[in-house]
Amino acid sequence: MLPLRQGRENKTDMRIGQYQLRNNLFLAPMAGVTDRPFRTLCRRLGAGMAASEMVSSNSLLWGSEKTLRRADHEGESEPRTVQIVGSDPALMAQAARVNAEHGAQIIDINMGCPAKKICNVYAGSALLQNEQLVSEILGAVVKAVDVPVTLKIRTGWDRAHKNGAAIARVAEDCGIQALAVHGRTRSDLFQGEAEYDTIAAIKQAVKIPIVANGDIASPEKAAWVLKHTGADGVMIGRAAQGNPWIFREISHFLATGTKLAPPPVDEVRDILLSHLENLYAFYGEHTGVRVARKHISWYSKGLIGGALFRNAVNRVETVAEQLALTHEFFDCQIELRMAA
Repeated sequence: MLPLRQGRENKTDMRIGQYQLRNNLFLAPMAGVTDRPFRTLCRRLGAGMAASEMVSSNSLLWGSEKTLRRADHEGESEPRTVQIVGSDPALMAQAARVNAEHGAQIIDINMGCPAKKICNVYAGSALLQNEQLVSEILGAVVKAVDVPVTLKIRTGWDRAHKNGAAIARVAEDCGIQALAVHGRTRSDLFQGEAEYDTIAAIKQAVKIPIVANGDIASPEKAAWVLKHTGADGVMIGRAAQGNPWIFREISHFLATGTKLAPPPVDEVRDILLSHLENLYAFYGEHTGVRVARKHISWYSKGLIGGALFRNAVNRVETVAEQLALTHEFFDCQIELRMAA
């Protein structure tokens, strides 16, 4: 691991606008992953904030079933956060207003997504190429709503154009309340290692809270990133997939300097089963069973017989079959641990 920079102590308090967060641990918005059941689970297991999957600013999509689901925050604890994506200032402002009227308490703007289908319409991280348009979008959204507005970016479009600090200053001038930074450029996608020196430079460039994101997959790494960058918080994405208890593990480590033991298999089973029941209730049987497959795959990664289990789960079509296979698999895991 790289040597430590001089940074702030690992304080865990954080505030966005009028909202005092329970801690400085964020669940990264991930398309197809951070639906309401997963957000609720991560919040229960220690995340201080969890934003929705990105919602398009295209008004033609607002009434679609997918968009309505992504903006569904029923029963979630505060602050309820919706992430919006788009490239037209007026449409982004309108999308922010609509979501605020429907209960969003924080609006998060996506300028970090590297996906080709997003960048091809000059949204997501493609916007980092045009600082003037960034300013126009941020200004329009901040003026359109009375709730705090946050922003997520990458360090730049490519390694030759790392303008994250300049974008951060634009964001601060426009009234953005907090900024999350993924430590890669758009051209990096998710390849190589996240670099944190640019995040540290961005933190030095502005006074608004900075949340560091990228390759944070353990309590030790979270503490190191906070210290190295001076960031106010950390954002966890892929490392929470099948591992939502990572938030309580990081929270415990930051508070005590000691590591929690991994959850026993019976607790993993119980968390997964609860997660599955919430997915079925949220999506209905047909879609719920299909959405659940990837989560079951993540939870069972590294367990004995996991590959055969996943193959069987991917073939069944009903809730009853999926639950029966899951119970059987984890009961076997518990028996194996007891016999060891």
